[in-house]
Amino acid sequence: MQAFTTLTAKVMPLDRPNVDTDAIIPKQYLKSISRTGFGPFLFDDWRYLDPGTLDIDPATRRPNPDFVLNDAAHAGSRILVARDNFGCGSSREHAVWALDDYGFRAVIAPSYADIFFSNCFKNGVLPVVLTPEQVQAVFVAVEADANAEITIDLPAQQVRLPDGSAFAFDINPHHKHNLVNGLDEIGLTLTQADDIRAYEARRRIEAPWLF
Repeated sequence: MQAFTTLTAKVMPLDRPNVDTDAIIPKQYLKSISRTGFGPFLFDDWRYLDPGTLDIDPATRRPNPDFVLNDAAHAGSRILVARDNFGCGSSREHAVWALDDYGFRAVIAPSYADIFFSNCFKNGVLPVVLTPEQVQAVFVAVEADANAEITIDLPAQQVRLPDGSAFAFDINPHHKHNLVNGLDEIGLTLTQADDIRAYEARRRIEAPWLF
C-alpha cells in the first residue's frame, strides 16, 4: 500500500450529501474482483449520459457536461470534498477502489458511513473528518480558484488552505501509523514475520502431530 504523509493537491468539489456507494461505483461493476480498473467508472451514473457496463468502453460514452468530474477546471484533483454521510449504502469495497484508481488519495467530509470509512484506511485513502463549517471553507476556497491547492498533513493532522488557515483533524493512532508507513492488513502482519516463523518452528517441536 502506498504510504500517505503529506499531500498538496487540487480539490474536486462534490457538493452533495448522502453520496452512497452505488453512486460511487454502480452495481454492474461489482462483477469484477480486481482492485484496479474502476477509475473510469467512478460516479458512473452521474458522469455519463449513456448507461454503461464492464463490456462498454467508457471512451465511447457521452460525458455529462454538468457533472464536476467532467469539468476541465478540476482535472488532476487528488482530494475530494463532499458533504455529510459520504459512502453510505452497501459495504462494497469497490467504492474505495474506484476512488483510488481515479487518483484520489483523500476525501474530506463532515461524516462518513462506518464501513466505507474503515475501507478507506484498508486501501490507502485518507478520510478526513472536518466540521461542516470547515468543509464549507474548503468549498469556498475551491469556488474562488479551481486551481487552488490545499495541503493535508497527516503527521501533523492538519488541513491547510491557501489563505493560511489550518484545521486540525482527529485520527485513530493505529490507522495513522498504518497510512504513514504504507501498511495494509497484510503488510502489518508481515512486520511480525520473524515472530510468526519462530512460533511455527516452536509448534513443530511442541506439537509435531499437527504437521
